[in-house]
Amino acid sequence: MNISSDFDSGNIEVIDASNPQQVLLAMRPDLNSHHFQWFHFKVDGLSPGQHYGFSLNNAGESAYNRAWSGYHAAASYDQVNWFRVPSRFDQGALHFAIEPREAQVWFAYFEPYSRERHAWLIEQALSKAGAELFASGTSIEGRAIELLRVSRNPAAQRRVWIIAQQHPGEHMAEWFMEGVIERLQNREDAELNALLEKADLYLVPNMNPDGAFRGHLRTNAAGQDLNRAWQSASEARSPEVFFVQQQMRRVGVDLFLDIHGDEEIPHVFTAGCEGNPGYSPRLERLESDFRRRLLATGAEFQTEHGYPHDEPGQANMTLACNAVGEEFDCLSFTIEMPFKDHDDRPNPVTAWDGKRSKQLGKDVLSVVASMVDQLR
Repeated sequence: MNISSDFDSGNIEVIDASNPQQVLLAMRPDLNSHHFQWFHFKVDGLSPGQHYGFSLNNAGESAYNRAWSGYHAAASYDQVNWFRVPSRFDQGALHFAIEPREAQVWFAYFEPYSRERHAWLIEQALSKAGAELFASGTSIEGRAIELLRVSRNPAAQRRVWIIAQQHPGEHMAEWFMEGVIERLQNREDAELNALLEKADLYLVPNMNPDGAFRGHLRTNAAGQDLNRAWQSASEARSPEVFFVQQQMRRVGVDLFLDIHGDEEIPHVFTAGCEGNPGYSPRLERLESDFRRRLLATGAEFQTEHGYPHDEPGQANMTLACNAVGEEFDCLSFTIEMPFKDHDDRPNPVTAWDGKRSKQLGKDVLSVVASMVDQLR
């Protein structure tokens, strides 16, 4: 048996593999940061049908150690079709086991979105979805941060922004973006055609390519949580945010969606700007309308579970959602998807996965299309 993680988004350390029924492992912290929770590794040289057990010994010390309750690890034999394996959190460790059908298997915290697939997605956006490369920033380690624009009417008055994967371990966010770009390829889509008569779309499919490639949970290569840098972005420590802010100030923002994943809450939900100093009855109505319309689409979404609401004037203004909503006086949301499952419609085989994330992206576009006239 061989265990490896020296690949895109790989993360694991082998403590003791002498007993294949109880392999002891640990998750590696983000570079220059104490955060860790993401894991992704390959096991090969397996005997099909034999029992193998794995324990992530430092799970109890992870960034969100309460998140392991009710969580089940993702696994795949081909890195295409992912399923969940029964897992339990006990005495500070996450334990899971498998009797494999194949000689090799991959395990991950969530279905990964690879850098190779990211390059394919950008190509699809440019060649099939009518997008242009509006601008490109550069991460600390020199990876491209593509800002795509979809603009079909030079007279369009609205600017809709969607960014994803500020937190690199939240791979469901780029799956969401793939759903957006996939839907944009259908030139017969009446809803989207109506939207694009009135709005330009600005899309950043991956805000944190260094962290994603390195197998980080939360931070970029400097150890900076990008979603805590929106009041202090710098070219040295958070060039990813610095670049996007520059472009936003160049063209304006009428709607902003920041796509994330949540470790603990087994539901899809939104977080708004109710704690912002500039929060107004107009923004409150827009937030309520957005949620109502998303529910009405039949999307996998709910409003009962989520983060506690901020008190008036008490928002954390370093978050993208709050910073952008305040600066541009616009409807601004964080959309959160689970690492576990959307318990309103549970799927014990896959839990929440890339396919469901993609569909949510498509459903959200319907809501944006229906609200474009109300944004200002």
